[in-house]
Amino acid sequence: MLTINNYEEFATHLGEKLGESEWLLVDQERINKFADATLDPQWIHIDVERAKVESPYKSTIAHGYLTLSLLPHMWGQILEVNNLSMMVNYGMDNMKFGQPVLTGSRIRLVATLSAIENLRGICKTSIDFAIEIEGQRKPALKGTATFLYYFK
Repeated sequence: MLTINNYEEFATHLGEKLGESEWLLVDQERINKFADATLDPQWIHIDVERAKVESPYKSTIAHGYLTLSLLPHMWGQILEVNNLSMMVNYGMDNMKFGQPVLTGSRIRLVATLSAIENLRGICKTSIDFAIEIEGQRKPALKGTATFLYYFK
């Protein structure tokens, strides 16, 4: 895990791969809980028997937004930022779902610092990210996340 203590340290990593998270299993229980929490019970996510017959994947798949929602957890495995009064998720750009995450797959986050600015004491970062599926060439999701770090 990379540890950052201030803007200057962060800026030294511009253009660099910051790291990779651990692999995370996306199982049916996680998918069902997400469906319940978001009121999105679409059969392709939760009906295992129907998916075996009717889905082109012959399996249930994770919600795209479930895959996205795991980004903060995985981001926390890549980077530790100290001396903060606050951190804000500021936005997402150019986000594309590349392929579905089949139930039982493992995913991980790969992150690169693509831009950094000091905005009157606020550190604004753009992180190019890809959520990879173990054993697959094409990522499940990629894009650019923007975070604001308020260093003390």
